[in-house]
Amino acid sequence: MKAEYQQRRRSQLESIKKTDKKLLREMLYQMVLGRHFEEKCAEVYRMGKIGGFCHLYIGQEAIAVGAMLALKREDMVITSYRDHVQAMVKGMTPESVMAELYGKEGGCVKGKGGSMHMFSAEHEFFGGHGIVGGQIGVGTGMAYAAKYKGTGQVTLCFFGEAAVNQGIFHESLNMAQLWKLPIVYICENNQYGMGTSQDRAMSTRNIAKKADAFEMANEFVDGMDVMAVREAAIRAIDRARENSLPTLLEVRAYRFMGHSMSDPGNYRTREEIAKYQERDPIVLFKDSLKEAKILTEKDFAQIEQEAVDATERALKFADESPLPDESELMTDVLA
Repeated sequence: MKAEYQQRRRSQLESIKKTDKKLLREMLYQMVLGRHFEEKCAEVYRMGKIGGFCHLYIGQEAIAVGAMLALKREDMVITSYRDHVQAMVKGMTPESVMAELYGKEGGCVKGKGGSMHMFSAEHEFFGGHGIVGGQIGVGTGMAYAAKYKGTGQVTLCFFGEAAVNQGIFHESLNMAQLWKLPIVYICENNQYGMGTSQDRAMSTRNIAKKADAFEMANEFVDGMDVMAVREAAIRAIDRARENSLPTLLEVRAYRFMGHSMSDPGNYRTREEIAKYQERDPIVLFKDSLKEAKILTEKDFAQIEQEAVDATERALKFADESPLPDESELMTDVLA
């Protein structure tokens, strides 16, 4: 495992040398912010301040950051119910995300969506979807609309590997390739659909190659390596923007927490979790930046403090934000 870790760092170093230093710092900050934010979510959830379902992104930060910081501001994103970090990377404030988790008026959808339904038309972030695979069809429609209107926008559509077994996945990929839509499908393969391992639910481990059935470009990516994710995302985004062609990226990672806050995770061994924690994407990236002499321990401590402070401001805002007024009950509800 140590040799594998060193190999990944060498690979990252090569990518880091070609990347703007300001962007590298922003990438690390967004990963650290995501980690601190989600850890604090777990804490306040146990205190009863967050209700309903709550799915954390701890361990998968490199995917959202690597892919989404390769986008233009006007590009569109849609994802599953594990959506807090993607929402913040797309530009939504930690305050608006935390207040939404609290069900408060200051939330991004006025406290009516909660953990699974982050949304901001202003930031071209279209959810947060609670139905497994449901966002894949919607994301395909978003890409169709962008092509029809000629906006030049690219759509990133995130989903977990369990969603690949849904019919909507195959129907959407077929249409996207047939109609040449500017979309990047990103399968966040954290290897467990709720409590069921991929090996027990899928006849093949190679999800990326499923796109071959539709003659669609595809790629397997190490989801613990933020630079590898970024480079694969850039290739796919360029393909969508320049040639109006879709791509399927299988980005394999590992969630360090259970499926949701109600999941004790007894189906995984401590040894398995520890093995993947040795490849923590934040530690890997931090060590590579230090080796490249772009980051010092003092710099990292400052980044961590900024992330802690941002999370604390979000908590304060959520605590102080009022509950939605009863008059809001039927607003934004279509009949």
